[in-house]
Amino acid sequence: MSESKYQSKVIKKLEDESFYVLKLIRTNKSGIPDIVALKPNEVRFIEVKGTKTPVSKLQEYRIKELTKFGFNATIDREPT
Repeated sequence: MSESKYQSKVIKKLEDESFYVLKLIRTNKSGIPDIVALKPNEVRFIEVKGTKTPVSKLQEYRIKELTKFGFNATIDREPT
């Protein structure tokens, strides 16, 4: 499955869990995760990756940075 199709599945799953989901295309900070999922009192940043797509050093940095700010920031890799 392509990464974009897997990303659509992740978005659908989050919406089924009553999250308001935003797919970030362009931001003022490079390396920010692809998806922001929002609920009252809960914010998740999710970087979606295909089975073979590497995570860049900048993406790893942004995930750590967001986590330091107290956000749930993760990488969701497509299962093999």
